[in-house]
Amino acid sequence: MQSESNEYHVKVVNDEHNAVDLLASATDFSKQKIKQFMQKGAVWLTDKNGSHRLRRKSKKLSAGMTLHLYYDPNVLNNIVDDALLVADEGDYSVWYKPRGMLSQGSKWGDHCAINRWVEQHLEPQRPAFIVHRLDRFASGLVLIAHKKKTAALLADLFQKKKITKNYKVIVHGEFPPERMTINNPVGNKQAVSHISLIQYDEKRNKSLLAVDIETGRKHQIRIHLAGKGYPVIGDRRYGNKDELTDLQLSACSLSFVYPVDEIEKKYELDISLHPALKNLPE
Repeated sequence: MQSESNEYHVKVVNDEHNAVDLLASATDFSKQKIKQFMQKGAVWLTDKNGSHRLRRKSKKLSAGMTLHLYYDPNVLNNIVDDALLVADEGDYSVWYKPRGMLSQGSKWGDHCAINRWVEQHLEPQRPAFIVHRLDRFASGLVLIAHKKKTAALLADLFQKKKITKNYKVIVHGEFPPERMTINNPVGNKQAVSHISLIQYDEKRNKSLLAVDIETGRKHQIRIHLAGKGYPVIGDRRYGNKDELTDLQLSACSLSFVYPVDEIEKKYELDISLHPALKNLPE
């Protein structure tokens, strides 16, 4: 088995070819491995409609198409904990995304992405459309739409800041008791976070915080808190690079008025899944 990532692009020249045989003959991988790669979302097909993932080994190919295999052992061998269903509302559902699970896959694979997990495990089966993202190493609530129209409705709520998102984080140091608003740009874009102290553990010198955000910039909470001298526990990018603890940041609640029925929806993560000071090593 190869240890380095690689890309393979194979032109289909014969209508009788099938994807598994063609890729196996063009690479060093067995047919069984090719089938696994297909199921993990690493095989793509370019046809007259563009490029899309190819999962069915029985897909009929035509001359002029191109097969693509994006091989990255780090992606394909990755294993994450199961996502958990919080609420199934028909046109959309709410899930707990565990730490390490991606919000969306890449060309290298999608078997560890929340939308793929939902498509494989929600009953009855439905398409899964990403509405918003949560950092890979963060955990918490994620909205998944099951119709394109619903995805557009929910995305519009996020765009108009009509969805309230509440997070809990644990940081190094003693956070002040007064509510703090951080209004520092992230990626040259406005970013606003409101932070309140829930509990301070003097023995561990760590603080449990509640965070509400008005904007959803990438790594916003982590950047804002690190910039104030309170890096999030387990943040090896903006905090302690040698820290072994998992990132202590979780999206714990979501609320919004659903435009279809004008009813306020509230979703809370089970308390057992919240970051907790008692769960950290002393």
